[in-house]
Amino acid sequence: MFELSPRIAADTIEVTQWPLCSVLLMKDGTYPWLLLVPRRAGVVEITDLSLEDGHALLEEIKRASTALRGLVSPHRINIAALGNVVAQLHVHVIARNTDDPAWPKPVWGAVPPTPYTPEALERRLAELRAVLG
Repeated sequence: MFELSPRIAADTIEVTQWPLCSVLLMKDGTYPWLLLVPRRAGVVEITDLSLEDGHALLEEIKRASTALRGLVSPHRINIAALGNVVAQLHVHVIARNTDDPAWPKPVWGAVPPTPYTPEALERRLAELRAVLG
């Protein structure tokens, strides 16, 4: 049975559910940052997914990337599935700009997370739900 990692649950807010993945917003207002978590028990690597689920994951990554590009017009979209801290398969989809505090380096550890204000969080969730479904 699928269970979301407690660490991921603590660091994110649910935006929506897609056929394969839970679509989550990282609680860091520094970057428009989504996490896609396939709802499959015991999956650690992308290669652990069935062929069909692997294809679905790629399509959902493309969908999230396209939505972020349309919403915030970033310079780049970074996509990563690291799993060094949390083994459960999850894919980061992060909108990056040349003036963000970590550019051009990875976002991890560059600056402390900036919590969303309640108003900014409500606005961001509404924007994302409008484009992500």
